[in-house]
Amino acid sequence: MAEIIQRDGTWAFDGSTVRITPGLHRSVPLFRQTYGEVSVPLEAVAGVGFEPERRRGRLRLRLREGADPLLQATGGRLPDTADPYRLTVGVDRGGVAEYVAEEIRRALLLDQIPKEPTEGYLLPGPPVPVSVRSSDGTVSFDGTQVRIDWADTSDRVKRATGPRIIDVGDLVRVDWLPNSGAEEGYLRFVTRETVFSKPPPKKDPYALDLWGSARRDLLTALVATAVTARLPHPSARTGDADGAAPEESVGSGPRPRSPGAVPAPPPTTPPSDHHDVLLRRLRELGELHRGGVLTDAEFAMTKAAVLRGF
Repeated sequence: MAEIIQRDGTWAFDGSTVRITPGLHRSVPLFRQTYGEVSVPLEAVAGVGFEPERRRGRLRLRLREGADPLLQATGGRLPDTADPYRLTVGVDRGGVAEYVAEEIRRALLLDQIPKEPTEGYLLPGPPVPVSVRSSDGTVSFDGTQVRIDWADTSDRVKRATGPRIIDVGDLVRVDWLPNSGAEEGYLRFVTRETVFSKPPPKKDPYALDLWGSARRDLLTALVATAVTARLPHPSARTGDADGAAPEESVGSGPRPRSPGAVPAPPPTTPPSDHHDVLLRRLRELGELHRGGVLTDAEFAMTKAAVLRGF
C-alpha cells in the first residue's frame, strides 16, 4: 500500500485502485467535500506526476480521455482546488509523493495499461438522486429526469414557463461553465429540439444562469456529471464542429452502445391530462403578454419553450 495523507486529502494506492479521499479541513472546497471519495481503477489512469515547488508541490493524476464523466462534463474547467485529481503536498512530504507516483507508474507499466481514449466510462460519477440549489433555481436529477424549479430572482421568461422537466432520452448533451466570480457561468441541457438554439443563459428555459455564490454554484457540476454519466459515451456518438446533434438524433438508425455506457431510457408518453395543463399554461402566457409583462419576443420564445416541453 502506497499512501500519502495531507491536509487537502489522502491518496492510497493498493496496486489496482487509487482511492482519493478529500480532507476535512475548512480550506477544502465545498465541491470536493460534497463529491466525496473517488475510487479510480488503474485501467482509467493515463499517468501520474509530482511537481515540486519551493514551499509545496502538487501530485497530479491524469486519466484516460473518456474514462471519467466528471472530466467529460466539466471539460477541464474545474478550479485547481476543486479538482479531485490534484493534491497539494507539503515540502516535507515530497519524498512520499514521489514514492506514491512511482508505485502507480510501475503498476501501469506492469499491467500494460493503454493511454488511448476509453470506449466507456470507467468511473460511475455521483450517485442519484442529486439536487443542487443555485443562484438561478434548484436543479434535480433522479436518474431518468432533470427538473429545474426557478428562483424568485430568475428571469420572468423562465418563471413564466414554470418548472422545466427533461427526460434523459431527450438530451443530446450537457454544457457547463463555472461561475468564476469575475465571469458568470451556466448549466445548459441541450435537447434534440434546442441543439441549434442558444439564447443567453439568463433567458434560456433549459439553462441555469450561474451568477451568485461561485462556491455554491460550483455544485451544479454534480448534476452535470450525474446526467453525463447516463448519456451515451462520446465514443458512441458523432457531431459536427458546432456541436450538432448526434447522428441518431437527426434521423439515422440506432447507434451501437459502447461497453460501460449506460443506455438512456426511451422518452415517456405524456399522460392525458398534459393537454389541459398545456392549454392552461398557454392561457397564462397570453394574459402576461396582453398585460405587458412579456414583450412580443419574450412571449414567442416562452411559448415555443412551453410547447417543446409538452
